[in-house]
Amino acid sequence: MTDIPFAILRHAPTDWNALGRLQGLTDTNLSRDGEEMARSWRLASPADGWKRICSPLQRARRTAELLQPAMPVGIDSALREMSFGVWEGRTLPELRAEGGESFAAAEAAGLDFQPPGGESPRTTMVRLAGWASTLREPVVAVSHKAAIRALLALATGWDMLGRPPHKLDWRSLHFFVVSGDGKVAIDRLNVPFEKAA
Repeated sequence: MTDIPFAILRHAPTDWNALGRLQGLTDTNLSRDGEEMARSWRLASPADGWKRICSPLQRARRTAELLQPAMPVGIDSALREMSFGVWEGRTLPELRAEGGESFAAAEAAGLDFQPPGGESPRTTMVRLAGWASTLREPVVAVSHKAAIRALLALATGWDMLGRPPHKLDWRSLHFFVVSGDGKVAIDRLNVPFEKAA
């Protein structure tokens, strides 16, 4: 099997993004600004001709539908957001203020950070590794912030302690490649969208 390139992007903004709330598997809609933003995004070549897939969550589905050029969209549950369990709907400042040392210890667990009733970045990383290993053609995937951070950890060996090895622009396209042995590597990060005419 030859190397397969793929591109991934985060969904456009929601009202919860504006408030800093952890969304996880909570199925929020794009905000009005998010809808306008996604409608203005145009994929550059060669990604503009690639198959389109997305997370089943409606904020990702709607972003995929609005991306230009318009194409049919497939759903893949492996692209869903990391579950934040009982912390969904809360903000990090709230959780840090209420959780004190126990929340600080949870954050210090890096890849093994796991909200009560939720999913760890390590589990998310394994899920995305499995997804990438099944690719047989180039795709553009619409996913979520924590999931894309887990993909970055997979590609770089980052343990999610300290700053990430690359700063990701959440309003850009990120290109990776999966090799025949299932390893994921970075191709290009932070590739800006073209503006739709």
